[in-house]
Amino acid sequence: MLNEINHLMQQIKAILASISIALTTFAVYLPLLWWMLQRTWTSGPALVRLKKRMDNIILWWTNANRHMIKALKLCDVRVQWHNEDDMSANRWYLVICNHQSWTDIILLQSYLYGKIPPLKFFTKEQLIWIPFIGLAMYVLGFPYVKRVTKDQIKANPKLRHADRDNVAAACTGFKNHPTSILNFVEGTRRTQAKQRQQGHDYQHLLRPKTGGLAYVLADMDEHLDRMLDVTIVYPDGVPTFWDFLQGKCHRAHIEIVPHTIPQAIMLADETERRAAVGQWIKSIWVDKDRRISQQLESHA
Repeated sequence: MLNEINHLMQQIKAILASISIALTTFAVYLPLLWWMLQRTWTSGPALVRLKKRMDNIILWWTNANRHMIKALKLCDVRVQWHNEDDMSANRWYLVICNHQSWTDIILLQSYLYGKIPPLKFFTKEQLIWIPFIGLAMYVLGFPYVKRVTKDQIKANPKLRHADRDNVAAACTGFKNHPTSILNFVEGTRRTQAKQRQQGHDYQHLLRPKTGGLAYVLADMDEHLDRMLDVTIVYPDGVPTFWDFLQGKCHRAHIEIVPHTIPQAIMLADETERRAAVGQWIKSIWVDKDRRISQQLESHA
């Protein structure tokens, strides 16, 4: 009987959480549609002001989600900032994070709220077709990356530079006002199966893919000097997004460690920069893997 009641309560939580997310998303959708139209004839300082209003919409949406998570007690989220007082919503940040679940995204958006500018991240082109969410991400300036296969590049060599061109175009827009550029450097959600395929370089992480980071640093060199290394740990196991909405994600720990981007990387040419960024992130990844082990052991 008790199990049935708990199951019913979990379903009610999931329904209420889904309704809350749907209502807040719909509430911002109509102004975003209007602002999307405005973008077609707006330029210069007026476009910068328009983008700031769009960012305020993101902040409202993420704040509403954070209050919903607390009100429904979906998850006990603990956030550990290093040098929190040094964070500012008026500067640019490069943000990297491990990736395990769709839950990561709502936690990052909700709990980094107000400390740094709204997060913008590169997304798969296919996501634009998701009702409401896809168009909203497009309007808000989330850049889409089209995955290109080796066969496609062989048939059309010009596609070899498609990712580079997409990053450059996105960074042009990011320069207009303070932005936090999020990169899940593993390139995909980590699963046990994917980790077995890669081998045993790390215990809790996939190998980082750093080519995109090197492109961002090259295009944003005069704006970026700080990178935030974010680590998300789920002590009770990685939840699906539906698990999270049901309140089955009992605990989550988010740690934010700032790093000054080495000047040697910023001053290097493109080939040297790619190699230097790879080595730098690899050293951060080794430390991140160690800290995840410590977090899991401390919560065991």
